[in-house]
Amino acid sequence: MKKKLWLFTILTFTFLGMVYSQGAPDYTGGMKVKLNEDGTKYFRIISWAQFWAQHNADRPLDANGNEQSDLNFSIRRARVLMYAQLNKKFLILTHFGLNNLNGNNLSPTGKGDSSQLFFHDVWGEYTVFKDYISIGGGLHYWNGISRANNQSTLNMLTLDNTRQAWATIGLSDQFARHMGIYLKGKFGKLQYRLAINDAVTNNLQASATPVNGGDAIYSGRRLLGSKEAGRTYAGYFDFNFFDQESNFLPYKVGTYLGGKRVFNVGAGFFLHPKGAVTADNLGVLEGQDVAIFAVDAFYDAPIGDNGSAITAYGLFQTNDYGDNYTLGQTYETGNMFHAHVGYVIPTQKSTKFQPYLHYTNRSIDAINDDANQFGIGANAYFSGHHSKLTLEYQNTKYGDNDSVGTITLQAMIYL
Repeated sequence: MKKKLWLFTILTFTFLGMVYSQGAPDYTGGMKVKLNEDGTKYFRIISWAQFWAQHNADRPLDANGNEQSDLNFSIRRARVLMYAQLNKKFLILTHFGLNNLNGNNLSPTGKGDSSQLFFHDVWGEYTVFKDYISIGGGLHYWNGISRANNQSTLNMLTLDNTRQAWATIGLSDQFARHMGIYLKGKFGKLQYRLAINDAVTNNLQASATPVNGGDAIYSGRRLLGSKEAGRTYAGYFDFNFFDQESNFLPYKVGTYLGGKRVFNVGAGFFLHPKGAVTADNLGVLEGQDVAIFAVDAFYDAPIGDNGSAITAYGLFQTNDYGDNYTLGQTYETGNMFHAHVGYVIPTQKSTKFQPYLHYTNRSIDAINDDANQFGIGANAYFSGHHSKLTLEYQNTKYGDNDSVGTITLQAMIYL
């Protein structure tokens, strides 16, 4: 055990030295190709990758009953995003990549499911009236519920987003994206996004059957039909008190490192009529409405003129997935509170350090108990978010089960 911890520590400082000595120069905007002289017609390409080295002494046995290594490597994300405008009224966006590629799901010739690229987003958008109303459709990320459910993976404060804030992944959508239409825009300091979508049929519970007199499962569209349980509805509204954030794209920034003075308060929802299903004692199926609501607040601002800054976020979310619903210690009917805070240490140098804390509490109806998650970490920015290292320790207690904790080192490049 001690030898493995020493190995992980050595690897941490090895990565730190590599990135520090080979850090990218200051970033001035991605690959933007003008299609006319004044640049009103263009396309832009963004690419990023996140590599993880992770130590966890509490891993379960593998499928063959063997012990797993405490130290594992993975590609957390590898993505390419492209968008283009033929004029200011039309936008098309495509976003593809892969996630969580590791030694357990790599394939001999790269043809396995986990090795394949897939579309995260594909949508088109038309601006109806200036900044006030735009309408779009396709496989999109204009989500409801909260800022965290619209989080960008390029600029998170913490190592990763709060998993339960992405509250519908694999239940009603494909990897946090729904197929449908949306409206978005802003009126003064108020921004909004609304969407009507199709729920997926083949979700995480595609092979599940409700137990007679038992708890709900999330399979409304599959078991009751798309006419009765095929639509979802979502929305999010946030008021920008200070600097105004862009809503050109849906991805919410996790931390500006003091580059803006932002204070936003938001509220959102997700509704899936008869998205959950129960069976009575005779096996007769009954649909139950899935309803998720949240309120949140985000603050990011410099402190003085010495380069320091603070970022803080708070989220309260109420989750109703049906009677006593629970799946994989991730989705549960109950309430959730999450908060995180980070502080950029004062410096006039280009390299910035940002320690942070995060905490999540979830009440879980199915077990009549709580789950608590605590994390402490730090970001080292060598060229803003474009060249970054993150080191984090995280511990989760779920009911009576308490993990020993996970240490993760992430190296990220974003161009």
